[in-house]
Amino acid sequence: MKDITVQPDVTIRQAMKTLDKTAEKCLLVVDKNRKLLGTLTDGDLRRSILGGVKFSENISDSYNTKPTVLIKNKYSTEEAKQLLQNLKLDLIPVVDENHMVVDYVTWSGMSGKSQPKKSLADVPVVIMAGGKGTRLEPFTRVLPKPLVPVHDKPIIEHIIERFTDLGCSDFHLTVNYKSKILKAFFEELQPNYKLNFVEEQDPLGTAGSLRFLEGQFNQPFFVTNCDIIIKADYVNLHEFHRKGGYDITLVASAKEYIIPYGTCELNSDGHLSHINEKPQYDFLVNTGLYVLNPDILRLIPKNKFYHITHLIKDAKNKDKKVGVFP
Repeated sequence: MKDITVQPDVTIRQAMKTLDKTAEKCLLVVDKNRKLLGTLTDGDLRRSILGGVKFSENISDSYNTKPTVLIKNKYSTEEAKQLLQNLKLDLIPVVDENHMVVDYVTWSGMSGKSQPKKSLADVPVVIMAGGKGTRLEPFTRVLPKPLVPVHDKPIIEHIIERFTDLGCSDFHLTVNYKSKILKAFFEELQPNYKLNFVEEQDPLGTAGSLRFLEGQFNQPFFVTNCDIIIKADYVNLHEFHRKGGYDITLVASAKEYIIPYGTCELNSDGHLSHINEKPQYDFLVNTGLYVLNPDILRLIPKNKFYHITHLIKDAKNKDKKVGVFP
C-alpha cells in the first residue's frame, strides 16, 4: 500500500505538501505505532485555514477523529463500495482489531475504475481573454495570450478541457487584443461546446467586459483568467460557493516566502530584541479563478475600465458576501 500516513505533529504546511504529492484526497493520521487516530482531507485543511489556523501549526485540531473504517477480513468488496458511494468518501482506512492501519480502499481500487465524476453540466464558464499578455512577451507579440502553447496545445485548450471533463459546455470568451486570430483558431478547431465571443471595443480591465453578460446567466458561474491552469476541485468549489451563500468566491493558493536574511526585531526602545534567521511567511494569494452570482454583474459600470479587484471591493462595500476557497 502507498504510504499516505502522517502523524499529528506535522504542520498544516507539511500536510498540504504531502497531500499534494499523493494521488489520493485523504491522509491517514497515525501515531508512531501506526495506530489510526483519524483522517485528514483537503476539506479539513481548508476549514482550518479559513478558521485562522496558521500554516506553521500542527494538524492536531484539524483532522477527523471519528472516521469511517473497515476491519480487515470483515468486509466484502460490495460493502466497501456501498460505503464509499453512500457516504461520498474518497477513501476508507482498513485497520486490524487493534486499530492499526493495514490498508485503505478507494473506488478505483475496488472496481478498477475511477469514481463517477460529479457533473457541472449547464454551469457557464467565462474566460477573460482580452488582455495583451505583457508578462508573456515575447510570445504575445505574435500570438494572443490564450494561444501561447503549453506542451502540445494552447493554454486555453487546457483550461477549457478542465471544465468540459466535468460537463461544462457553455463558454464565453471576452476578447480584444488579436481577437481575429483567436476566433480563427476556434473556427478551425470546431469545438463540440457552445462558444460565445464577448468583444471589447476598448480595454475594460479584468472585469469590465463581464457587464456585457448581465442577464444571460441564472446560476453561479465560473470566471477564469486565460493564462492560468488551476489544479483545484471545481465541483467542490462550486458547492462551496452555493452552500456558503457567497456572492463572489475567489480561489486562493497557499504560497510560502522565505526571506534569505536574518531579520531584526526591535523592542519599544528601538534596541535589538533578537534576530530571526531566514524567517518563513505564508500567504494566501489570489489565483484568478472565481465563482460569481449573476446579480453581482450589476455592480460593474458600463463601458468603463474596471478590474476584478474593484468588483470585490464594491461588493464588500455593498455588504455582499465574498468567500475564499483555499
